[in-house]
Amino acid sequence: MTNILHVSCSPRGKSSESYRLSEKIVGFLLEREPAAIVIDRDISGCAVPPVDEDYAISQQSAEDVSQAGSAALSNKLIDELESADFVVISTPVHNFTVPSTLKAWIDHIARVRRTFDVAPGGKVGKLGDRPIFIAVSSGGRYSEEHARQPDFMTPYLKAVFGMLGLRDLTFFSIQGTAFGRDAVAAARSKTEQALRSYFASNSPVPHGLDQQLVATTQDGK
Repeated sequence: MTNILHVSCSPRGKSSESYRLSEKIVGFLLEREPAAIVIDRDISGCAVPPVDEDYAISQQSAEDVSQAGSAALSNKLIDELESADFVVISTPVHNFTVPSTLKAWIDHIARVRRTFDVAPGGKVGKLGDRPIFIAVSSGGRYSEEHARQPDFMTPYLKAVFGMLGLRDLTFFSIQGTAFGRDAVAAARSKTEQALRSYFASNSPVPHGLDQQLVATTQDGK
């Protein structure tokens, strides 16, 4: 059974541009995988609090000092991520980067001994790669020729997910939402075309199936 993990973090909930965009991405995935199960994880507000002291100590220790508190929530969130064949994340841009709600979720899933190890050469991801789609909304413009602000979100997400072994990231965005209805309508139209073009020319491989394909190829050598 194919699982789609849908993570949303906007304080505006389902009325936000990022959520609406992510719903379209989920829709395209369901067209390809109609029997897929969608797991909705709303992390807005205080759904995922900052990590607690025991969790922070565990990150620097040889073993976890507690399985309660943040560790228990971390286990649940990591289990959801590990079971997902596709991941869709909707997020606004807050002050040039990810909102605190998404950062809190990342702090819970980026966990030593669970999703990455520390080796002499640096951190090594423990998760198998899978397609991750990130739906972004931004009041300003941070990419292409009309960019007027820096983008710390994209490189950060690539780095932190890459640390976990997740490198198959695809970004779609609706930018310039602060510039009025016409700008929003134009951005929506442009992104809709980008979505249709992407899914018409790409067939994202679910996590697990890609490993089966590799195994089959190796067996056939």
